[in-house]
Parts: sequence; C-alpha cells; structure tokens
Amino acid sequence: MAMAGRYHPRLVEAAMALNDNALHVAEPLLKQHLKDDPFDVAAMRMLAELAGRIGRYRDSEALLRRAIELSPAFTAARANLALVLYRLNRPGEAIDELERVVAEDPDNPGHANLQAAAFGRIGDFDGAIALYDRVLKDAPNQPRVWMTYGHILKTVGRQQDGIAAYRRALALMPALGEAWWSLANLKTVKFDDADIAAMESALADPEISDEDRFHLDFALGKAFEDRRQAEAAFRHYEAGNALRRTKLVYEADETERFVDRSIALFTPGFLAERAGQGCDAPDPIFILGMPRAGSTLIEQILSSHSLVEGTSELPDIPALARRDQNYPEGMADFPPEKLRALGEEYLKRTRIQRRTDRPFFIDKLPNNWAHLPFIHLILPKAKIIDARRHPLGCCFSNFKQHFARGQAFSYALEDMGRYYRDYVRLMAYVDRVLPGRVHRVIYEDMVDHTEREVRRLLDYCGLEFEPACLAFHETERAVRTASSEQVRQPIFREGTEAWKPFDAWLDPLKSALGDVLDAYPAAPAAL
Repeated sequence: MAMAGRYHPRLVEAAMALNDNALHVAEPLLKQHLKDDPFDVAAMRMLAELAGRIGRYRDSEALLRRAIELSPAFTAARANLALVLYRLNRPGEAIDELERVVAEDPDNPGHANLQAAAFGRIGDFDGAIALYDRVLKDAPNQPRVWMTYGHILKTVGRQQDGIAAYRRALALMPALGEAWWSLANLKTVKFDDADIAAMESALADPEISDEDRFHLDFALGKAFEDRRQAEAAFRHYEAGNALRRTKLVYEADETERFVDRSIALFTPGFLAERAGQGCDAPDPIFILGMPRAGSTLIEQILSSHSLVEGTSELPDIPALARRDQNYPEGMADFPPEKLRALGEEYLKRTRIQRRTDRPFFIDKLPNNWAHLPFIHLILPKAKIIDARRHPLGCCFSNFKQHFARGQAFSYALEDMGRYYRDYVRLMAYVDRVLPGRVHRVIYEDMVDHTEREVRRLLDYCGLEFEPACLAFHETERAVRTASSEQVRQPIFREGTEAWKPFDAWLDPLKSALGDVLDAYPAAPAAL
C-alpha cells in the first residue's frame, strides 16, 4: 500500500501520457500496473484522475476511497476526492474531506478555493466570502479566483463589489472571456468603447481558447444589443452559440422520445393506482419550466413570504430519478415504500440548503418539468408551479445566455424550439390527466397584472397574502441564477419585447415551435 511504485517506469510513462492528455495511452498502462500491484495507491490516484477527466466521477470516487482506505495520510488523494464529490453535487461531503485536507496541507490556496466554492454550493455565502478574502489576501494574482469571488458577491447582492472583482480579474488576464461574460450577465453593466475594443482585441487573437472565445462572443452580443445594433449583436450570439454547441452532446430526438415514453407510461390508471403513495410532506414548492421564463421572479415573490424559504436550482430530483437505469419505465415496478423512501431522501438531501425554520422551501430547477410525474408520485403534496413565457421571448433569451452548466438544448435555435415544444407537450398531458395539479404562471400576465397573479399564486400554495410579496425586489436574499440582478428591481415590461429586433433571424426557431407558437399561452389542441 506504500507509494514506492510511483517511480515505476510504467507509471512514469502513464504520467507523461496524462500530462499530454493522451488518455488512451495512460489508461491501459495504469490498469495493467494495478493488475500487477493492486495496492499501489499512486496508480489508483492517477487512474481516478483519468476517470474524472472523462466524467466518470463515480469510478473516480471509488478509486480514491480505496486509495485513502489503504493510505489514510494520502492527502493529495483526499483533496482529489473532495473535488470529485464537489463535481458530483455532494458539497457537504466535499467540505468534510476538505477540513482534513486543509489541516494536513494548510498552505495550499487551491484547497481553500475549493472549500469556498463548496460553501457557496450549499448556500453558506458568508463562509465562502471569508475564505475568498483570505485566499486573495495571501495570493492576489489569481484572475480566476477573483472571478469566482465576483460570482459569490453577485449572488449575495454586493453588485459593485462583484463588478470590482471581475474588473480585477480582467486587469490580470484581459482575455479572460468568462469575466467579460460575467459582467455582461449582470444585465446592468453597459460596456463602453474601451471595453468593446478590449473584447474585440482579445477575440482577434487566434491563440485564445475556445472557452474564452465563446464567452467573448456572448459578451459582445450583449454589448451591441445594448447599443441597439441588432445585426452585430446577433452575429456574435450566433458565433458564440455555434462554438459552444460543438462542445456539447445533445440530441433533440432523445428529448422527444423521453416525453413520448413518459406519456405512454404515466396513464390515468397508472397514476390512480399510486394515488396517496409517496412521502406526504408538503414542504417543497417546485418552480419548473423553461429557463429564462420568470422562475427566479416567482421564487423571489414567494420567498418574500414569511413561511417560504428560497434556495436555488437543486440537482436532486434529476439525480434521484435517473438513479434507476430503466427510468421512467422502471417506476412501474416501484412499490409504495420505494416511492415514499425517494420522497424522504429528497427532503434529506435538500436539507443542507435550508437556512431558516420556515415550513416551505423552493426548488426552482427549470428542467424538473421532464420529471413532473416522478415528483408527483414521490411527493404528492408538493406544490408545482409552471413558469411559462412567450416562446420567442423565452427562447431568444436562452439563445443569448451562456449557462455555466447544463441547458445543452439552448445553443441552437432549432434545438430550442423542439425542446420548448416537448416541454409544452408534457405539461399539456399532465394538465389532462391531473387537472389542477400544476399552477401555471404566464410571465406576461405577471408583468401586466402583478397583484392579481401574485394573489392567485399564493392561493394555490395555500398561503395568506402578505404585502412583502409585492415588494419582492426589496427582499434581501442570495440569488444564484442569471436573473440575480433583475429580481432586485421592480417588474418591468421591457424584457418581454427584447426578441423583436432579432425577429428576422428567428425563422429556424419559429419552424421548430410550429403551432405551439400560434397557440400561446394555450397549448395546441392536437399536441
């Protein structure tokens, strides 16, 4: 179990291959080495790193845990395990491992940086900010750490401090595309001529990374849109989306087939047979639908109520649903106790996000629409709110938005139109088989008739009206999504018209939407 094998010629060759990202060379070398010496923890750590690079995080976790079991003082492996747990959306476990890592290796700023990010993931923003303050005081010349610090400051509403952090990052690394996009993504920063010149200069450099390039295109799109130069803005949005799309695997046909399979499985009889099963806790309020459809606004309104706590876009429903390899069809074999256990596990997993003793909490992951029947079956008393916005306004808002992760459908207009159509199709089916189960908020109605819609929303949730729900922009709370600054302002109608200057370039989107566009806000009868 000692690490004497770290200098074995085969391990040296594997390390060189890893350094060159030649994973196809490194993997057989490491597997053969571990076959010959199954207790070499250095080789385990290297194979775990390889697994992590290709997204096989569970394999990576298993290897690292075995290495630590054999060599508890192997701090580097424990640090790797903390990173893997963070990437698996298990930040609480990552923090536990990092406490020991930091105690054993206190002078490594990378550990504190990951610790701060994990604190942010569980909503402990004060802890995250304190750590970033310490890290940047000791090692200030870290542009990416300044940028991440800016993200946290933005989340807690310290906008000017966040802008200063992003600007500090850019002073250290002027071509850091994500920092430019982070400024643009505040939606309140207007770039001046010098900013645009700096971004265009960075974009003209053939040596910049693809990641910097597409972030710069998204940021320049926003800069030109603010100047009402629609064609220049669209060309940058188009270029940024096209490049980002090459980095993602997304098949619109798979989404369509998944919705088909869900509709085939969750028949009225299937749902009636399981009525009353699941966990009967009424705590969760799910806000779902398309991204950029007003879910953060609804969350801010509801979390302004004295009985409701806002959290964020929680990853737990998709993680629980897709744990079964035969999802959704496998749910046909779930006994009542399994449905109840899944609901209880959801509540246990999300408890780490709770910061108050308010009885209700919000999960606003938009993509949960695809798992709506699953939610209904495991948490039959949860409230479910569908945030819906005009298809062109919603989809174009997604097209000009670069998401930190996920939403792979949003980087091509045709993909987006098909995704919106499938979302409407499943929601329309649920409306037919479970009438009244879902409360729909039409974004444009919320803008035009705010008090009426807020009262309807509260009635559905079984909550008494409170004036604070109409003054939602005054509520002080952390907001972790792209709308973080918009929901700190009163409602305005300007956003509902933002797609119109770009109408001439939206034909692929309109074709994919089909009659869903014409029927809005209703669903087509034949859907």
